[in-house]
Amino acid sequence: MNGASREALAAARERLDALTDSTSVDAGALADELAAVTALLDREGSLRRVLTDPAQPADAKAELVQRLLGGQVSGPAADLVAGMVRSRWSQPRDLVDALEELADIADLTAAQKAGRLDSVEDELFRFGRIIASNPELRAALTDRKADTSAKVELLRRLLGGKADKTTERLVTRLVTAPRGRSLEAGLESLSKLAAERRDRMVAVVTSAVPLSDAQKRRLGAALEKLYGHKMHLNLDVDPEVVGGMRVQVGDEVINGSIADRIEDAARRMAE
Repeated sequence: MNGASREALAAARERLDALTDSTSVDAGALADELAAVTALLDREGSLRRVLTDPAQPADAKAELVQRLLGGQVSGPAADLVAGMVRSRWSQPRDLVDALEELADIADLTAAQKAGRLDSVEDELFRFGRIIASNPELRAALTDRKADTSAKVELLRRLLGGKADKTTERLVTRLVTAPRGRSLEAGLESLSKLAAERRDRMVAVVTSAVPLSDAQKRRLGAALEKLYGHKMHLNLDVDPEVVGGMRVQVGDEVINGSIADRIEDAARRMAE
């Protein structure tokens, strides 16, 4: 997103946080409502353009949202969307992308309130690894010609009773409404949003052998010092990894041993 849309999204996220801080608001139900509005605006291009037209008065756009959504979603959901259309968006699709992100954040917030955010974060990572290692499964879940209900049933068999309900909801929504994203990109985005709920970054650590608890602590501490953020380690084992370890934080990929990386972190901090 460009400048105006970034600012509008930031404001919407603040309003969402204020809403979900209230004990009277069901964050999971709010996520479903925002996902439904996302689907509506994704289908209705003309409505999307009207709601983001800078030539239209902000109050008129907000009133239109209230008329359309009143009685269809809860008051808090309608108010949140009405506030969003008052903002300026660089392009119409940005509003839909923002709504989709808010729906995901609301689901993750529900998991956080229930003390299950760590589990959801780990399950999203593991599911991504399963997809990466199983081309047939990936093809089944991303086949545009496949029936949506068949995909939902496949996910139910894979995740139902084995993963947190929030994980199942997020993955199902991603698979059934990818909106042009690859499955891998969508899972990565969800993992980043989960990490942000605790104001921490995600490091994907692939090592030739499992790390000991002490090694995890040292690596986590070094990465936190280096990046200036709390760090969540997603751990994977691959005997063929070059240099004994591969660490990826965002777009940055680091190869080498734990000791080498810790020493490098210390040198960079001293500069």
